[in-house]
Amino acid sequence: MQKSLLSLFFPEGLLNYFDIVDYQTEPTNKELFKKGLTVFLEEKKTIPEEYQDKDIKASGFMDPREINDFPIRDMLVKLHIKRRRWEVVTDGKKQKVSRNWNLVFKGTRMSKDYSAFLKDISRY
Repeated sequence: MQKSLLSLFFPEGLLNYFDIVDYQTEPTNKELFKKGLTVFLEEKKTIPEEYQDKDIKASGFMDPREINDFPIRDMLVKLHIKRRRWEVVTDGKKQKVSRNWNLVFKGTRMSKDYSAFLKDISRY
């Protein structure tokens, strides 16, 4: 129930790929919004579909990215996102890769918010 309740506050499908690991509230100097909420998300350790048939292992995270989201309960919201990096062995060579977000949203039905979110995190 907790995951389904949380999914109401985030772009549709976000919790399929990311875990909430922490959150912080803090005062802001904005007139309209007195508080800010930062939600810390980490990409789940599930092997991307495009590498299912490869020799692959998790290899840490990329630099985090902050994305402004819609306000919740009169609080400004930021999503602090850490995407996974993977090490793939192809033809005897190790290569660092990350999930291809264009593949995730290409053939999927999703809300405009979620597709905008995926486009934003893909801009590394």
